Amino acid sequence: METQITQPPTEFAPAARADGEELERHIAIASRIPQLNELYDAVADIVVILNRHRQIIYANKALEDALHLEDRTAIYGLRPGEAFNCQHCAETHGGCGTTRFCGQCGAVRAILSGVRGKKAVEECHMLRSPGGDALDLRVVSTPLVLENESFVICIVTDISHEKRLEVLERTFLHDISNTLMVLRGVADLATVSGSLEDATLIKELDLSVQIMTDEVNGHKELLAAESGDLPIHPTSMSSLSILQDVVALYRSLQIARARTIQIVPSSADVRFSTDKTQLTRIVGNMLKNALEASPSGERVLVGCDRDRDTQVSFWVQNFQVMPPEVQLQIFNRSFSTKGNGRGIGTYSIKLLCERYLKGEVSFVSSAEQGTIFKVTLPLALA
Repeated sequence: METQITQPPTEFAPAARADGEELERHIAIASRIPQLNELYDAVADIVVILNRHRQIIYANKALEDALHLEDRTAIYGLRPGEAFNCQHCAETHGGCGTTRFCGQCGAVRAILSGVRGKKAVEECHMLRSPGGDALDLRVVSTPLVLENESFVICIVTDISHEKRLEVLERTFLHDISNTLMVLRGVADLATVSGSLEDATLIKELDLSVQIMTDEVNGHKELLAAESGDLPIHPTSMSSLSILQDVVALYRSLQIARARTIQIVPSSADVRFSTDKTQLTRIVGNMLKNALEASPSGERVLVGCDRDRDTQVSFWVQNFQVMPPEVQLQIFNRSFSTKGNGRGIGTYSIKLLCERYLKGEVSFVSSAEQGTIFKVTLPLALA
């Protein structure tokens, strides 16, 4: 007889769990699969069996190794997101699958399909706590009947390297190719003009080289940041000068030529200390995203403020509204509104700001004020 459990509140998947005798019975059923460990411990991918409440009742050695467990049975009874320390699991009493973010989680969707008796393949982009480590996973769920009870078997594959390759091929190489085309065009014009001393053409050429170099350095630094090897060099600087430098650069880009970038007059000129290279990259990414989101003819506002006596903040505002499903995934690595293979801009903003500059990233998006991204930093980076 199954245990009757009070149903906690949920914002997506059912929150109720098997507990006590029912959970032990499910674990015992899985353990009676002939040669269970011999079969699944030989598989390189993670294999888990879940009961109808999405709780782990079996895990293979690949998961034990991935989570650095001494005993895989320590996670039996947990849901997958809880075992992986998904950053959203603790936001509701129901745990994994029950938060407002879970409706956008491919792992939860795949598992629910398996519970309903249908095989599914989904991608899951997860940020873990603590530290914000990112996981890109492919989850294949298949219904499984054991001793007349329904279960789900999930095969989980780490596709992080695959996603990084997509980014390099589609984002990095795409941007570099576009910049090289500009360089070629400027060089052709300079040749036709008969003189490389034309100041305007030389300025365009120099800007294109600067942008291309920044793209290369940005991707190198992102890889270093993810591996924990990014060096940070705090220096004293002015908040207003940072804004002015970033705006001057992006006003020269093609995407900004049909749009207006305005530094709000009330911006505060705050002296503070942080890594100038990474802060410039963060503010630049916020501005680039705002420009890409804005239709031709619109304006983008940028500003900086002193928050209390210990913080400085930078913000960028455009007047478009992000759909709710985009807002829930905006900081996930590999998620993008621009199509597959994109999706490192907002992820890198959060990674660089929170892990390396000890700050905080936030945003609001509404019909009244559009979308505002904000980074808040300490006045002194220790």
